[in-house]
Amino acid sequence: MGESSAAYIRLVQHLIEECILFNMSKEECMDALSKHGNIMPVITSTVWKELEKENKEFFEAYAAKDNKNDRGGSTAMATRQRIQKILLDSSQKKNQQRP
Repeated sequence: MGESSAAYIRLVQHLIEECILFNMSKEECMDALSKHGNIMPVITSTVWKELEKENKEFFEAYAAKDNKNDRGGSTAMATRQRIQKILLDSSQKKNQQRP
């Protein structure tokens, strides 16, 4: 895997972590990253599955909590703003690293 591919996967992972902070489900996260980050749902799904493998206990607890609680605390606007900020920060870091 090339350096840019690894960086892209790390970015998607970071965005998924942000979605988790908003208590979003996998489907909500895939939708949000597709709409606001132009990240294909299959990419988000694949990275999410890998995170589940690496952090099985966390995701089991997260899924159980998800089933018990209403996630009404997250708003589309706040999610969009967070995702856009992360993407902007990421692109600025790339530009700074170029010679």
